[in-house]
Amino acid sequence: MVKEMIKPIQKILIANRGEIAIRVMRAATEMGIRTVAIYAEEDKFALHRFKSDEAYRVGAGKKPIAAYLDIEDIIRIALEAGVDAIHPGYG
Repeated sequence: MVKEMIKPIQKILIANRGEIAIRVMRAATEMGIRTVAIYAEEDKFALHRFKSDEAYRVGAGKKPIAAYLDIEDIIRIALEAGVDAIHPGYG
């Protein structure tokens, strides 16, 4: 019989911005989970970027909505940052 091992989440990427990202970050921090934010160029001064433990620009050269929907870039960032999970925020 093979026992399944569940790896605890130690670091999570929040693939959203604004208030929803900040709420997810707050909950993760309370659980001892490090947070990674993504931000479009237009959001480089947004609060969610500074509330996270790490932040990476997503969708270079794209408008904000397209940047946050750039799945390939989000996956690249997740791998680069070494996250255990990706939280979509909502939707």
